[in-house]
Amino acid sequence: MAKVRYEEMLPHEVVAAREKCPIAYVPIGGIEWHGEHNCLGLDTVKAHALAMRCAEQGGGLAFPALFWGENRETHLMEANHDPEGKIAEKMYLPRENFAPGYMHRAADQQDRAYVDLLVHIMHELQSLGFKVIVLIAGHYPLLRHARAAVELYSLDGKAKAWAVTGYELVRDQIPDAGDHAAAWETSLMMALRPQLVDLGVLPKDASIPLIGVNGRDPRTNASVEYGQRGVKAVVDAIVAGAHKLLPK
Repeated sequence: MAKVRYEEMLPHEVVAAREKCPIAYVPIGGIEWHGEHNCLGLDTVKAHALAMRCAEQGGGLAFPALFWGENRETHLMEANHDPEGKIAEKMYLPRENFAPGYMHRAADQQDRAYVDLLVHIMHELQSLGFKVIVLIAGHYPLLRHARAAVELYSLDGKAKAWAVTGYELVRDQIPDAGDHAAAWETSLMMALRPQLVDLGVLPKDASIPLIGVNGRDPRTNASVEYGQRGVKAVVDAIVAGAHKLLPK
């Protein structure tokens, strides 16, 4: 299979791939609790794996994933969705580590800095000769930032840009697509990076609630087959959308 990871390719390989299909897929996410059974980088690892599948299927190249820079005080499991401190306890960290103001920068400043970083990335991709840029937000709240960045970039940018997460494109086929560390995300990881999932660490008793898992219980609803169905639907939708943006 042809290489699709930009950072691992030789110059002539990049030129050949770009001339054939000038689409750049950029996975963005973060590092966040995704249950005891999933890797902490799930959002970004998932987005990068999807970016590579898109490039393999429809052409274009997948760029290095962005794990850093997002707002760490809003829409974050450790900061906003751990009222009893259970996630912090599992990570052997004091709850004060995630108290308001712990990033020493206001939330709105973090948001603006992240949007600026995404705009910076898109201008860089334009300079590298890409005509279509697709930001794939593995962490769903980042879709808002990605869309804002696309709007700002489009004021003077030359490439066509689009921001997606993936699940919102397939809700007509898979109504329960999209969750946090539950059946959907766990299944995607089982299909994309199975070595990073371990359902065996979860309590066997289904009456015991899972920590930081929002959605259908992965113990009874996650499967490789469901993940493969989700991956195919998402990749098909993103590739189709990206190709519509290519210059005629």
